[in-house]
Amino acid sequence: MKVEIYGDEDTVRLLMVDTPETVHPNQEVEAFGPEASEFAKETLEGKKVRLELDESERDKYDRLLVYLWIEDEMFNEMLLERGLAEVAYVIEPNTRYVDEFREIEERAKGFGVGMWERTVKVIESSGVIIDETCSNPQIKGNINSKGEKIFHVRDGKYYDATIAEVMFCTEEEAVEAGFRASSR
Repeated sequence: MKVEIYGDEDTVRLLMVDTPETVHPNQEVEAFGPEASEFAKETLEGKKVRLELDESERDKYDRLLVYLWIEDEMFNEMLLERGLAEVAYVIEPNTRYVDEFREIEERAKGFGVGMWERTVKVIESSGVIIDETCSNPQIKGNINSKGEKIFHVRDGKYYDATIAEVMFCTEEEAVEAGFRASSR
């Protein structure tokens, strides 16, 4: 993206995140690319931002390599949280936030947001199979202190107290992933 720094225009590349393609000359527009572009425009266009550098200032294309902050939120993380980018191009020495970025990406995958939406098969009474997107998984999965994989449904005793490590759309999906139902 383009930024103005003290009256001069420069190009920046967000460190360690990659959004789906929308303008690549040799590739088709990818799923969630337009949403990522629109989110960037809505969030950043015309705004004052802060650029944080890591170890290397520029890449081989002379782009500034940055973590971009808008107020007190890092835009790189905002993209990952919404499933509009994935962790990519992790190149030493520019890895200051790599662990945080990977955790955020895993949470987005677990919740099935953005590009991590799950497609599940639904069998209707007629026997016809249709693809339907599960964009709001409700079954929480986590691993207890004994290493047991347990899933919790909304009306379960410990559902509200459980911090999800992964989210599922169906109980069947949780079982296929090696989780068992909570006994309460």
